[in-house]
Amino acid sequence: MFAKKLLHKAVLHHSNHSKFQHHRGLKSSELDPRIVIHYGIPSTASVLAFDSIQRLLAIGTLDGRLKVIGGDNIEGILISPKQLPYKHLEFLQNQGYLVGVLNDNDIQIWSLESRSLVCSLEWESNITAFSVISGSHFIYVGDEHGSFSVVKFEAEEGQLLKSSYDLSAKFLREAAGFSDYSDQPIVGILSQPSSFGNSRLLIAFQDGLLILWDIAESKIVFVGGGKDLQLKDQGSDSSVEPDTNVPSDSIEQNLGDKEISALCWASLSGSILAVGYLDGDILFWNLSSTAPSKGQQNSSKNVVKLQLSSAERRLPVIVLQWSSNQKSRSDCDGQLFVYGGDEIGSEEVLTVLTLEWSSGMETVKCISRADLTLSGSFADLILLPRAGAMELNTKADLFVLTNPGQLHFYDNDNLSALTSQQNRTPSIDALEFPVLIPIADPSLTVTQLVRLPSESTSSKILTEVASVLRTGSTPSLATPSNWPLTGGVPSHLSTPKGSGIERVYFAGYSDGSVLVCDATHPVLSYICYIEGEVKDIKVAGSSAPVTKLDFCSVSLLLAIGNESGLVCIYDLQGHSDGRNCHFVTETKSEVHESPQGKGTHCSAVISLLGSPVQALSFSNSGTKLAIGYSSGRVAVCDMTSMSVLFMIDGVPISSSPITSMIWKEQARFHSALNSPKQSETSSTGNSLEEIIFILSRDGKINIVEGDTGKMISSQPLHVKESTAISIHVIEDSIATTEATNDRHEEEPLKDTASASPDEPVRESNSTGINSSEAESSSSEVTAAGDLLFDPLVLLCCENSLRLFSAKSLIQGNKKPIRKVKDTKSYYWTTILKKDDKFCGLLSLLQTGIFEIRSLPDLELVTESSLLSILRWNYKVNMDKTLCSDDNGNIALANGSELTFISLLAGEDKFRNLERLPCLHDKVLAAAADAAFRFSSSQKKKQISAPGILGGIVKGFKGGKASPTNMIKIQPSNFMHLEDKFYKSPRTNLYDTCSLENTEHQNLLHCGTDDIEIDEPITEVSTYSPNVKNKQKDNLREREKLFEGATSDDVKPRLRTPEEIMATYRKTGDASSAAGQARNKLVERQEKLERISQRTAELQSGAEDFASLANELVKTMERRKWWQI
Repeated sequence: MFAKKLLHKAVLHHSNHSKFQHHRGLKSSELDPRIVIHYGIPSTASVLAFDSIQRLLAIGTLDGRLKVIGGDNIEGILISPKQLPYKHLEFLQNQGYLVGVLNDNDIQIWSLESRSLVCSLEWESNITAFSVISGSHFIYVGDEHGSFSVVKFEAEEGQLLKSSYDLSAKFLREAAGFSDYSDQPIVGILSQPSSFGNSRLLIAFQDGLLILWDIAESKIVFVGGGKDLQLKDQGSDSSVEPDTNVPSDSIEQNLGDKEISALCWASLSGSILAVGYLDGDILFWNLSSTAPSKGQQNSSKNVVKLQLSSAERRLPVIVLQWSSNQKSRSDCDGQLFVYGGDEIGSEEVLTVLTLEWSSGMETVKCISRADLTLSGSFADLILLPRAGAMELNTKADLFVLTNPGQLHFYDNDNLSALTSQQNRTPSIDALEFPVLIPIADPSLTVTQLVRLPSESTSSKILTEVASVLRTGSTPSLATPSNWPLTGGVPSHLSTPKGSGIERVYFAGYSDGSVLVCDATHPVLSYICYIEGEVKDIKVAGSSAPVTKLDFCSVSLLLAIGNESGLVCIYDLQGHSDGRNCHFVTETKSEVHESPQGKGTHCSAVISLLGSPVQALSFSNSGTKLAIGYSSGRVAVCDMTSMSVLFMIDGVPISSSPITSMIWKEQARFHSALNSPKQSETSSTGNSLEEIIFILSRDGKINIVEGDTGKMISSQPLHVKESTAISIHVIEDSIATTEATNDRHEEEPLKDTASASPDEPVRESNSTGINSSEAESSSSEVTAAGDLLFDPLVLLCCENSLRLFSAKSLIQGNKKPIRKVKDTKSYYWTTILKKDDKFCGLLSLLQTGIFEIRSLPDLELVTESSLLSILRWNYKVNMDKTLCSDDNGNIALANGSELTFISLLAGEDKFRNLERLPCLHDKVLAAAADAAFRFSSSQKKKQISAPGILGGIVKGFKGGKASPTNMIKIQPSNFMHLEDKFYKSPRTNLYDTCSLENTEHQNLLHCGTDDIEIDEPITEVSTYSPNVKNKQKDNLREREKLFEGATSDDVKPRLRTPEEIMATYRKTGDASSAAGQARNKLVERQEKLERISQRTAELQSGAEDFASLANELVKTMERRKWWQI
């Protein structure tokens, strides 16, 4: 007998193993985790960048992520393969690319259109300075060895190319007249605003040396600072700021001891440079003066000193930013934003100084000082140019980034008001980042993600009533009208005509409120906002924190449970029982009339116990609601009559909190309820409609009737060794043919097991069902052949996973079919479906690891981590705000971030990249480029075009153009720089020196006969040496042609006969000389005619383009953003 039992067990084990292997539901190839939605600012945010044309803000983090924020709830997240901090971040303005530099000096180019990494270039040394030429693909790089280099991004080829143009520290110092060479890093590179085509740049070394370098002429224009230069402190006239006590004594100070820590331009023309130092000083350098010769010291009149504190020990000046005063006629007047420079130990503030300069720029006057108190530790700040302005210093608004992940916005009106306030610490309210889904204030306590059935009418009904609900209830966290970020374009595929709501996201908060959002598309949108206080009935505890949510997709009822034990029922259709509200207790149900109004309507408030609500579950039909309490009690209410059907202990003789409850139809469990006693009981007509699986935290499972609460299982299952997390009933898991064979194999084992004293004897008084119904259902399922009918019950505990047969569980068999033990602790689980079939189990461990196992064999398919996918660390109670639908989409919240991840690969519309909003507006980019070219052509005609770009940007974003005139836009042609960047600057410098030494040698004469006209040629790559040489020759010929035409101080001189003869004497007789002269005249006439013809063609083309640009501007201003 014993051998026979072992044989049957072995056969059954082999059968189950083969069966599970055949039905492996999930493969690793079917998994492709992808971040679809990301909202909020990462807590590790550290650096800011802004695209003034596209109106996009980029945020770099300490963990290798890039956050891009636009308008209309358009946000994107880019994750670097390297988990390293970003130390530099800039946009390629209006070109759809973002440039970042990691701590390992890897330069990365990201495409905003494809949201992917285009290319990268690992620098051989430590990058200490980084700058992008606005409007170009050129990047300036300074390193720790004092070397300056130029890199170009080739968009078509997707490559970063390093040019041959480089300036070493030794070369620059020798050119500046410094004999000693020191390996000092470059700490700043700034393009001078006033220089034509950005041809001049300021290079700052750590030891205080400032060099203004002219790229076009390959020479030094200005030298400041350095060890050999002395500075005399100015008296009190240098700054009349009340709290700045500059000593009046004349103190000789060696600037070589002052290390530069920050710098910025402090004038629109680039004539004033503000430099912050490690000792807390701020020096203003006047760069408009003539450059000193080699070794000559700068005059102290060119430098003005400013101190924020008279203390001996001061903080370094970390950040300097300057904004011009548009009301002032002087281009040097404005506001200076300073972080640092104050006394060590003082409160962390951002200092705003309003400065006015004297006419000779010898002294600066500080009109006012304001200290803005920061919320959190300082991370970065950035000044935003006005919409349409291209100049770097025409800035109006301010973004301040603080830790952890807080973004504060100050508009121009608030900053301008600082000058009128006498208080040093003014009260200015900053606008906080308008989050779509609040997480921290109020705190998020519970979430739910529901996918509506595609074949049901609930999607269509909810879509129809959503517009009414939006107008009736709006959250207070709407985007303010003056919010400067308006970039990005919603995908036209995300809002197709006739599409309904397919997925809904619910968020419950600590103040009792609930936010309902449409999560069908990659951009969330509000459906309704439910306030914490119930307006219809005054009941205590209605604003308590929300602990549980459940939504019925059939009846569109939303149940909200809180810590006070209240359950509020909201009808999202808005028409159930008119406008009445039921107040339900254990003994009675009162009806209260509610006033008419728009928005959501509370149809019932259920107050049965004072214990917190731990579980909510609607029946499949939506007519009943099961409520599980922390005290272990379970109540079932009828949603039609709004009354209590019954209240029982969830698990007999247990007061453990209820963890979860699941409703299932009784037709799924025919085979489990087919004993003679059950058939006899069911013949009375009391057939089951739905049954409830109840799980308590101490690991007990109870199965009861949904109508009466009567126990169905012979005795509750109890798993003693661990804490229960969740329970899942897996339907349609074993094929009919295999299940039939398996049933025959189990019968002998049941007989022997029933005789064994180790197995519990089944109770014979279990509730049954009608035998004729069971027989017909069984035959129907067997005939189908391809359907699966034997449900499984999956119990997820803290340290184990157990898979039971629902049939054996109801009959009292406690032995699992499959069991997985793990030394790690599970924290949250959910079931995955593919093509509406159960395929896998997703588990989150307390270590932050995600495990994905296939069903029903529970084999490990793959594992990943929050750290690798999102760069998140696991936090306590993260499971409370973790939810999923049954299609492999999960929603997670952490800190101030909310993200949606799609796990399963496939053609799911939710994860389709084409449905994501585009972070780069191509139409706006083309319009802005047309405006630049139009402005350039108008500039050639000496006609200004104020505000054209601002009008375009505002017109595209639905705003009004600013009345402020836009400053002149610099031409976007960088061909002159490209020619220089691919030639060594040392050669140019040596050529210049040689030309100066031979200044009095024979002059080169050029007449109109030497004019070379370049014919139209096909477009060739800019890296062709022939093209560069030809462009260079053309430039030299042009210089020769106009030699002396613009020089007022050049006087004509008499040439000697020898010079004339050497220039014009030709070989041959007089007739040949006359013939050559005649031919020259004919050639000259032809060239002049061709010049005239090409001039007319260019003028006609410019007029046509200007007309086209005007028409484009007018057309786009009339169009709305959704028509673009």
